[in-house]
Amino acid sequence: MVCGMASMIYGYARVSTGDQTTDLQKDALVKAGCDRIFTDVASGAKAHRPELDHMLDLLREGDTVVVWKLDRLGRSMQNLVDLMTMFDERGVQFRSLTESIDTSTPGGTLVFNIFGSLAQFERDLIRERTSAGLEAARARGRKGGRPAKLDEKQVKEVRRLYGAKSVTVNQIAAMMNVGRSTIYRCVKDE
Repeated sequence: MVCGMASMIYGYARVSTGDQTTDLQKDALVKAGCDRIFTDVASGAKAHRPELDHMLDLLREGDTVVVWKLDRLGRSMQNLVDLMTMFDERGVQFRSLTESIDTSTPGGTLVFNIFGSLAQFERDLIRERTSAGLEAARARGRKGGRPAKLDEKQVKEVRRLYGAKSVTVNQIAAMMNVGRSTIYRCVKDE
């Protein structure tokens, strides 16, 4: 921490719709000793939250972020875990008033590490189900992934033009109305 700069306690409040009020959250954050409170009015799924971004830009080592409730900060468990990881890397403490989580204590850190493990478990389950679904589809004769951009006749023409070296890859891509990577993939798969 830079000498002479006091640690700040930042509060963050968010409401999901325009007709809700942040008064309850703000009152709790003021009572918790926040020096400054940032408020967003947005849907939980909406990625862009300008006030949260502003607060994150101001955070310095030794600062603390306080929320009334965990779901006010993160849109998902993974989003919360990512924010916690960033706080930890920057030396910022975190407190959630409703859930009584405080990462300045060993117990609070343990609780959040358990959340992180649950988020990783959820990602692994999704990955496993996706793989099983693709495998089942392949067993039924369906091929996964995007449909090919070029048919067999077009692929043959790409290979012929590429092999003749009479036109550039960019020109072939323009003729076939695809990107250069598609052209390179065609000639590589030969």
